Amino acid sequence: MAAAQGHLSEGPDGADGESSPTAFRQAVAGLQGVRLRPEIEIDPTPPPQRLAPYSYALEAAVVVEEEELADGRLILLHDPSGHESWHGTFRLVTILQADLEPEMADDPLLPEVCWSWLTGALEARRVPYGAPGGTVTRAGSHYFGGLADREPSTRIEIRASWSPTAVDGVPDTAAHLAAWCDLLCQIAGLPPGGPVDAGVVSLPQRRGPQGR
Repeated sequence: MAAAQGHLSEGPDGADGESSPTAFRQAVAGLQGVRLRPEIEIDPTPPPQRLAPYSYALEAAVVVEEEELADGRLILLHDPSGHESWHGTFRLVTILQADLEPEMADDPLLPEVCWSWLTGALEARRVPYGAPGGTVTRAGSHYFGGLADREPSTRIEIRASWSPTAVDGVPDTAAHLAAWCDLLCQIAGLPPGGPVDAGVVSLPQRRGPQGR
């Protein structure tokens, strides 16, 4: 099983892991060492430097038989002074992407369904959160000229953010990461592997091989 690792960004005063706020260090520790499904490959990635004084980022992919079915990035932001739009001092930001099968690409309700997967993943893990927001984008590609032999493809992208509710000043980031990985596996078309609703439906897995 993979374990999450990552980096701390430098804050406005050149803060590193030693001098960053205790609450932020504890929140980051919650993201490290989480046991994940074997299909998930997760690695640290440089966090953004301007979204908040302190940030931490992970990138992950769902890989089955050397085929990458979905990928995403999860960013933890922390502003000790609080942020009005966050309604707190922590914020989680994500982007997830996956290719779609043709039968799913034409579903007019697909954006609403994908958004419900995000909120459903958080609720299934029973993690409190607030102020969710985001977009679901469906993009189609048609190929011409030297690429004309390729079948048209459609890709779904979820961009979202939410505020993890802090208990004693620190959110349960391990549970939020687990919920996020549930969502990543769901858009990849994998069957549920954690405490998710029995009625959840995943995207069909892609048929064509696509190496990493």
